[in-house]
Amino acid sequence: MKPVFGYVTTAAVAVLAATIASGQAQQRATPPQARAAGPAPVARLPMRRNAVLPTTQALFDGYVRSGKMPGIVGAFGVGDLPTQFVTAGAQGLEPGQRPADADTLWRVYSMTKPITGMAAMMLVEDGKLSLDEPLGDIFPAFRSMKVLTDPDTSLASRPAARPITIRNLLTHTAGLGYNIITKGPLLKEYERLGILPGAVNAAVEVQAHQVRPKSLAEFANRVATLPLIADPGTKWSYSIGLDVMGAVVEKVSGMSFERFVQTRIFTPLGMTRSYWQVPRDRQGLLSTNYTFVGDKVVPLDPAATSTFLDAPSFAYGGAGLVMSARDYDRFLHMLQDEGELDGVRVMKPETVRLAMSNLLPAGVFFTGIGGGTGGTQAPVPMGFGAGGSVYLADKPNGPGKGTYGWGGAAGTIAWVDPVKRARGTVMVNYFPAERWPTRAQIPAALAQDVARLAPR
Repeated sequence: MKPVFGYVTTAAVAVLAATIASGQAQQRATPPQARAAGPAPVARLPMRRNAVLPTTQALFDGYVRSGKMPGIVGAFGVGDLPTQFVTAGAQGLEPGQRPADADTLWRVYSMTKPITGMAAMMLVEDGKLSLDEPLGDIFPAFRSMKVLTDPDTSLASRPAARPITIRNLLTHTAGLGYNIITKGPLLKEYERLGILPGAVNAAVEVQAHQVRPKSLAEFANRVATLPLIADPGTKWSYSIGLDVMGAVVEKVSGMSFERFVQTRIFTPLGMTRSYWQVPRDRQGLLSTNYTFVGDKVVPLDPAATSTFLDAPSFAYGGAGLVMSARDYDRFLHMLQDEGELDGVRVMKPETVRLAMSNLLPAGVFFTGIGGGTGGTQAPVPMGFGAGGSVYLADKPNGPGKGTYGWGGAAGTIAWVDPVKRARGTVMVNYFPAERWPTRAQIPAALAQDVARLAPR
């Protein structure tokens, strides 16, 4: 999660705007008969060039040409200039696959978390939640939590020193575990009770569905029966906190979690390619998710039989969404513009600023996370906001102080720099997220493009 336009000069932005406008004028001047009637075949993909960001385009082309990934899409924006989409490759490796583009659907996994975080902050803005409200006030089962005393060998526990709060859920400081990182006896309990909020493919989902709770409320209440790994508010540990937050949003708002997100975020922002379950008539837009066996790329969740075509057990607030680059860019653009997009306001400016600030409890620090999670590394001091990390200092030639964002387990990346009004989304789908150094290479390529645009 590294921003790239964070150090663009005013003059460079002006040049960028002129370049974009010139490109749009040329496109309008192209005779209709000279334009493709539909998606270009994969064989013509090298012809799809981004003239504004040629270094980034070349990098993306190289990823595909060398077989590192079937396809990749980037969405990059500065201020309210038109979003620049950089695309390469196709939605899958099989012959005849649709080219990857701004409307291709990707599994964003943990990039769902910032959306859930903003849904919760909307309820804070509505006066229906407060950051330091005990979770037990909403779900009474959380009023008497226990903390493990010997997590490596047993489930022995003691009473928690303090209650879990809404702040703790949003910032991964609730003391909750996560089946992707938790180990030992607690992991076995998570598996036994179906605390598995995420889908991989149809085969895995059939097994998980048998033990997983059937609703968000049931999910939350089962979580409350398990001990914590630490006292709430004392440690940052990646967790199911945003999945539990989905249950909170549902109960407090009085509507299903997915309906709340649709009503308060997706619909007003014009996000028309964001789904918990991909409709069958949109299946043709869905990419295939891959994994690596040695150096071989192997389909893990083929688009034609994807588990995301079926209804989930419940809407996973921490990892459940399938989205297009165009839609995620609209979400980030709203955050960049402090709660408003295209004249439609969904959050107050002060709410957005609070959500993207460091919300960690006093004395707790975020030091980064990797290991296949898709989370942010920590090259500079970091904090944590509502579902995403926050830079607490500028990084030379990189992220600006205040940059907020997160990534996904299948390699997706998203960030927004609210100070310099810049944002970026990168969509790919393969496990593990860290297979290729995209988080270092893409910002470097973008930086070269921006430097080229700057006056000399």
